[in-house]
Amino acid sequence: MVEKITTLKLAEPIRLDPDRLSQLYCQLGEAGAEDIICRAIEELAVRLTHCNRLWRRHSRDELRKSARSLIAIADQIGMTALANVACHVTQAIDAGDSVAEAATLSRLIRIGERSLTAVWELQDLSV
Repeated sequence: MVEKITTLKLAEPIRLDPDRLSQLYCQLGEAGAEDIICRAIEELAVRLTHCNRLWRRHSRDELRKSARSLIAIADQIGMTALANVACHVTQAIDAGDSVAEAATLSRLIRIGERSLTAVWELQDLSV
């Protein structure tokens, strides 16, 4: 009989690079930066969903491509945690480690959703 059950809280801080966002605003102006950020957020949301779908289909080559594209997009708008975890997903695929792949993909989805919310909230604060 199990007497004590421990529940793990899956939470970690979201890291956004405010310098990268400031750099975008300096380079592109307010309208240009907001356009890039909004497009990136939309694309990240689509690709996160696509990654999950590819994993369920066992399409590892396509999943790797999709995760690699997440790295570039996330880096563009300062989502360092998301870019790092997407890199870990590709490393797990390359290693052929299906357990690590499942774990890092779950982490990617969690951090992706929280990162998108964090950037969106930053956008709201700047208006």
